[in-house]
Amino acid sequence: MTFIERLPRHVTVVEVGPRDGLQNEAEIVPIEAKVRFIEALADAGLPVVESTSFVNPKAVPQLADAAEVMKRVERRPGTRYPVLVPNERGFERALAAGCDAIALFTAASEAFSQANVRASIDETFARFAPVAVAARAAGVSLRGYVSTAVDCPYSGPVDPNVVVEVTGRLFDLGCDEVSLADTIGTGTPQAVDRLLNLVLHEFDGDKIALHFHDTHGLALANVMIGLDYGISVFDSAAGGLGGCPFAPGAPGNLATEKLLALLDGLGIETGVNRTGVAQAMTELRQAVPGIGAGHLT
Repeated sequence: MTFIERLPRHVTVVEVGPRDGLQNEAEIVPIEAKVRFIEALADAGLPVVESTSFVNPKAVPQLADAAEVMKRVERRPGTRYPVLVPNERGFERALAAGCDAIALFTAASEAFSQANVRASIDETFARFAPVAVAARAAGVSLRGYVSTAVDCPYSGPVDPNVVVEVTGRLFDLGCDEVSLADTIGTGTPQAVDRLLNLVLHEFDGDKIALHFHDTHGLALANVMIGLDYGISVFDSAAGGLGGCPFAPGAPGNLATEKLLALLDGLGIETGVNRTGVAQAMTELRQAVPGIGAGHLT
């Protein structure tokens, strides 16, 4: 079987621009522009548009309007609009805003966990436990993130065995899918290969997603490794927006336009209109000139 024949026939692109993309922007984006951005991305055919985060507004001021944004977004049938929640209070706010899909985020690095949420990895899971119970009771879908799955900006290379352990704990909570994030974008194809070799010995690849930043231009090469392992869910951000306020040196996410160009070139179906994604970014930049400056698409 050739490389092309081994590739998945369909890939789900999880658009994270409205959340992971906008959270690191210095200029506050108006609610109207955020709502239009989310709706335009959904109109482009993206099946999942991660829309905002119900974290403490003081920690991420750019997303302080999360509830209002989610109340205003006109939902497209068949599209999911997950939001990040850090704890039970965040979940309650998300549920009150009409959200029916949430994501929990932890890390494979103790140093990053402390910098990001001021809690140990164990403490984040203690916070997640009541959220998971409440989410299941409310029929809310649950996704998990493992940040710093390759390298940590504070403590260096991350042991893949820790990633496996944390991933298992998220599945034990009831997560339907876990996304492994190269948070600072320093992952190499060799590192991703080593990580997936371990992770996929323990978990079904259909439940694993990959989330790459593009620090050294290796994000697409890392996607290729994931595809060869049969991974069929990848996160990306329109316009390459993004970065992490708690990860020094983290640049933008892998651009959705770049990911789609690769997948189109490999003959892999996504159901997403690349022109529609580019138009969504054009409209956002017209509403907020200079947004995402320096990010490449």
